[in-house]
Amino acid sequence: MTNPASDDNNVRERTEVLYGTDNVINNELHFFSEAKTRIDTCMDYSRPALAIGIEAIRKSFVEAKRKGVQLRYLTEITNDNLSYCKEIMSMVDELRHLDGIKGNFMISESEYLAPIGSRDKIKPSDTIIFSNVKEMVEHQQYVFHTFWDKAIPAGQKIREIEEGIVLYDTRIIKDSQQIPKEIHRLIAGSNELYSSIITGGIEYSYSHFFETKKKLLDRQKKGEHKGIKAITIIDESNKKLAKILVDAGIQIRHVKNLPPISFTLSDKEIAVMIEKMEANRVVQNLLLSNEPAYVCHFLSIFEELWKNGINAVDRIKDIEAGADLADIEVIQSSSRAGELYLELVKNAKEEILFIFPSSTALIRQDNMGAVPLAIEAAKKRGANVRILVPYNKEVEDRIKLKVEGELGPDAALVDVRYTEQTSGTMATILVVDRKVSLVMELRDDSTTTFDEAIGLSTYSNSKAGVLSYVAIFENLWVLTELYKQVKEANERLTLHDKMQQEFINVAAHELRTPIQPILTTVGILHSNKGHVSNQQMDDSLEMIHRNAQRLKRLAEDILDVTKIETQSLILNKERLNLNDVVVSTINDVKNQIQDRCGGGTQILYEPSDDTIFIQADRYRVSQLVANLLSNALKFVKRDDGLVSISIEKKKDVGGQEVALVSIKDNGTGIDPDIFPRLFEKFASKSFQGTGLGLFICRSIVEAHGGRIWAENNIDNGATFHFILPVLQCK
Repeated sequence: MTNPASDDNNVRERTEVLYGTDNVINNELHFFSEAKTRIDTCMDYSRPALAIGIEAIRKSFVEAKRKGVQLRYLTEITNDNLSYCKEIMSMVDELRHLDGIKGNFMISESEYLAPIGSRDKIKPSDTIIFSNVKEMVEHQQYVFHTFWDKAIPAGQKIREIEEGIVLYDTRIIKDSQQIPKEIHRLIAGSNELYSSIITGGIEYSYSHFFETKKKLLDRQKKGEHKGIKAITIIDESNKKLAKILVDAGIQIRHVKNLPPISFTLSDKEIAVMIEKMEANRVVQNLLLSNEPAYVCHFLSIFEELWKNGINAVDRIKDIEAGADLADIEVIQSSSRAGELYLELVKNAKEEILFIFPSSTALIRQDNMGAVPLAIEAAKKRGANVRILVPYNKEVEDRIKLKVEGELGPDAALVDVRYTEQTSGTMATILVVDRKVSLVMELRDDSTTTFDEAIGLSTYSNSKAGVLSYVAIFENLWVLTELYKQVKEANERLTLHDKMQQEFINVAAHELRTPIQPILTTVGILHSNKGHVSNQQMDDSLEMIHRNAQRLKRLAEDILDVTKIETQSLILNKERLNLNDVVVSTINDVKNQIQDRCGGGTQILYEPSDDTIFIQADRYRVSQLVANLLSNALKFVKRDDGLVSISIEKKKDVGGQEVALVSIKDNGTGIDPDIFPRLFEKFASKSFQGTGLGLFICRSIVEAHGGRIWAENNIDNGATFHFILPVLQCK
C-alpha cells in the first residue's frame, strides 16, 4: 500500500496519483485520521451509498465527529440516494444539496483527496489523487466554499422530493419574436441583475432593454433592487454608449478576454445568447433556465470576470488619453500556450530570457523548437539569449553543440548559467525584448510532450509585470555567478588548507632534520666530555654549524614570505656585475654538493661574453641564484649529477635589453601535479623542502621588474629561467 500522507513523519509538499481500490480506501481512512479541525466532502449523487455501505468509511465519519472535527457534506440529493443522504445527515454536522454536482473530492485543513473512476453505487473508485501542496489545498477549499454557498440545506431538498415539488426548467427558445420578451421578463422580475456582453452586444442591449433597466435603477434608488452590473469589451467604437450606461447608474467593467457567449443573469434565472450579438441583428436562439446549478455556474463565471475587470470610467479615460493598456491573458489550453510560446521566441528582436524549472523542461521545449528558434534569433538578428536551467550533462552538451554549430564565432550571443535543481519555481518563464512575458506552469515534468507537461499559462505585456520577471531573472542570474564564485573560492580555500597542512608537515620535518643531529652531537660531546679528540671535536662542531645554518635558512625563508605577503620586503639596490654575483653564489653553494649529492655532482658555469650590469639588491639576487641551485641539487643523481648555469644578454618581447639566466639540471624533472602551482607557496610533494623557495624566487624576480618560468627538458631534468633588466652603460 502506498500512503502519500506519511513519509517517516517528514512532511513534504507533493501531488500524487495512486491506483487500486485498496489504495483508495486506505488513503481515505488515513485522510480521516490525519484531519485535525475539519473535513469538507463534495460527492456526486452516487457516492452517499458508498459512504454508508463501506463500514470502514462510515466508522471514519463517526470517529472524526467524535474527535470534534467539523464535517460538512455536499452532494446532489435524488430519489435514488434519498435514504443514504438521510443517514449521512446523522453522521455529519451539515449536509447540503447542489443540483448537478459532479466533482468528487475531500479537503481537510492541509490535505486534498479526489477519488475518481467508478460511479457504481456499491463499487469504490480504483484511482485517487492526493495533494498536500498548499496552493492546491487552498484552491480546492475555495471551490468547495463556492459550491457550499450556492447549495441549499438538505432538509429543504428532501422535503421537495418527498412532496413531489417540481421547480426547475431548462429550455431552448428559437422564436425570434419571443426571445426579447423572455429577456425583458427576466430583467423586469429580477432582484439583482448581471450581464456579460461580447463585442456588439452592448448596442443590442441598449436598443432593446435600456428602458426596462432604467426602471430597475429607479427601484434600486428606493432600496427595492440590488442594482445592475455588466462586463463587456469597451473600445473606441462603444465608449460613448458605455458612458451613457455608467451615467445612468449601471456598474460596468471592461474585460478583454470574455467568454464567446453573452448571458444575462438574475437571482433566479439565466438567459444565454449563443450566437454573436449585434445592434441590428435578431437573436435566433436563447437558452433559458432557472436550474440553480446553471444559475450558480454562470454567477461564478461572472464574479470571476468582474473581479479581474477594469472600471469603465478608468477604461474610457485611458482610451481618450490614447494610453496603451496592458494585455494580460490566462491561457488554459496548453496547445494554445505552445503556439504563443514559439511565436514570441520566433519574433524576438533584441533579447530572450528563459528560466527553466528543470533540465527536463529545457530538453522538452528544445525538442518542440523553442531553443532552435532562440538560436536563430541570435544568428539572424543578433538577439541576446540568456538561459537559466538546473545543471544536467545532457543539457550542457546539447546546448553547446547547437550554439557552437549554429553561431560559431558569435556563440557568446547565447549564454547559459546553471542553477541548483529545484530553484523554487515550477514554471517556465519567458521574457522577450523586455516587453512581453509568458509564464507556463509545470503540471507533469515526467512526460516528454509539451501539451501534457504544461498547465495554466499567463501572457502579459504589462510593463510593471514584465519588468518584475526581468528583475527576477537578473537576480537569479547574479546569484548563479555568486554561487559559482563562492564554490570556486571554497575549492581554492580547500586547496589552500591542504597545501598549508602539507607545509606544516614539511616544515616540521625540515625542523626536526637539523635539530636531531645537533641534539645528538651535543649529547655525545657532553657524555664523553674529556675523552673527545680534536678531530672528533672539529667534525662535531662542523656538523652542528651546518645544521644550525640550515635552521637559520628555514627561519629566514619563513620571515621572507611574511615580508613578501605584508609588502614589507625592502630592496637595497646598487649597480652590480651579474657574473660576479653568480660566481660568488656558486662558490657558496658548492659546499652543499658533498653533503647532498656526493662527489659525482658538478656545477658548470657558462658566463656571458658581455659584462652585464644590473641595478639590484646583491643579497636578494644571490639568494635567488642560491635557491634555484639548491632546488636543482635536490633532484639530480648522486653519481653523475649535473647542474649548468648560463647567462646571456638578449632582447625581451617588448624590445627591452635583459639578462637571461638559465639553470639546467639532469634530475627527475618537474612533477605534473606541481607544475601549475610551481611558484606558489607550499608547492612541494616530498619532505625535501618547505615549498617556499620558488615562491621567494618569483617574488624577488618580480620585485626587480623581471619574470621567472620553468620547463621540463626533452631528455631529462628541468630548466629554470629568469630575466632581469640590464643596466645601460653610459
